Parts: sequence; structure tokens; C-alpha cells
Amino acid sequence: MIDMLVAAAVCPCPPLLVPEVASGAAPELDALREACGEAVAELLAAGPELLVLVGGGPQAEVWTEGGVGSFHRFGVNRAVRLPSGGVDGPELTPALTVGAWLLERAGTELPTHACAVPADAPAERMLGLGAGLAALADRVGLLVLGDGSACRTLKAPGYLDERAAGYDAEAARALGAADTEALAALDPQLASELLVAGRAPWQVLAGAARGRGLGGRLRYDEAPYGVGYFVASWS
Repeated sequence: MIDMLVAAAVCPCPPLLVPEVASGAAPELDALREACGEAVAELLAAGPELLVLVGGGPQAEVWTEGGVGSFHRFGVNRAVRLPSGGVDGPELTPALTVGAWLLERAGTELPTHACAVPADAPAERMLGLGAGLAALADRVGLLVLGDGSACRTLKAPGYLDERAAGYDAEAARALGAADTEALAALDPQLASELLVAGRAPWQVLAGAARGRGLGGRLRYDEAPYGVGYFVASWS
């Protein structure tokens, strides 16, 4: 058996995905929650022996012996842990905390590592990181957390930028087609200007999946709060 990526799930990571955080607005994201659940289920069904969460963070950081995240900053007394972690470990970034919640919701106890990548990380470094993650075990599964542009509408966190819809459309197409070269080519500078949180994590996925022959399926592509949210399955 060769070390390889066998499947991946791509999900956005707004804290509002967690019903307790969304509170009265929770039903607005039911379709997104369902799509994320289906993507994670397909990831687990592929039979990985190691899961790796990849999401944004202020600095490059890895968790291999467990990690804990909480939603306390949103006024919710709720904590989540990486599956199978022997200890709590360092605090997870907000993106990885949402990922840990998705895995908890799926009920998995598979060994799980996590990796945070900064928004300004160079593309080539992310591609190399992905290749390294794919070699961690014979059968690796990735759960990749990241949002599209936060500049899709006038009420979006970053206000309206006319370039945002086109950027997100290309990202969604690439994620749905498992197009590693298109993801590798996403422009970090433009992503920064458009407040795209998912660019670096998606390029980690591209590096992990290069040459693996995986197929993709886009499960969700909407911008409910002026932020692009995509869900995709690669297997």
C-alpha cells in the first residue's frame, strides 16, 4: 500500500454552522448543515485510517496529540475536541473548531490531526504541505475548512466587490471538478483583497490530491450572508 489521499471533504467554517451559536437563525443554514454532513459521511465511507483537518489560523500550527476548541467567544458554553486525541492539546483555531464539531456530529473516533495555515501563506508552500499530509498514512482523508469571498453583497462583511462573484465561481468550479491545477493557480493577492479565507486550505488540498485521480462533486454553492460557502466531496 502506498501513502495516499483517498478522499476529502471541503466545507465552509462559519460559527453559525453550529446551531447553538446560530440560535434563532439556525434554520437559515439547515441546507448547508445537511450538505456538510453528507460530505463528511462520504469522507468517512472512503475508509481513511487517518483524518487531517486543514483550516485557517493566525500562524502555521499542527495538532497531532489532540486539541480542543470552544464557542465561548460567541456566548455559547460548548467545547469540542479532536477525535481520538489522548489529551486536550493546544486550543484549535475557530476554523478547526468548526471542523472538530463536524467530526463530532458524525460520530467518528478515527485518529485525527489538524493543521492551521495563515491566510498569506505562499501557494507553493501550501502545495508542498498538502503533499506531505497525503504521505502521513496509507489512507489519508482531509476535511478542508474555508470560506469564499466575504465581499459578495453590499451587506457582506467586506462590502461588495464586483470581482468576488467571478473569483468564487472559479473556486466553486475547481472544487466541484477536483481541478487541482486550477486551485493551485488561485491568486493569493486577489484572495486577500476579496477576503477569501479558503484559498490557502484549498491549495493544501490541491497539493495532497495531485496525481491521485480523485473525482469531485459540488454539493453546495451559495452566499447567504454575502460570503461564499462551498461544500464539495472528492473521492
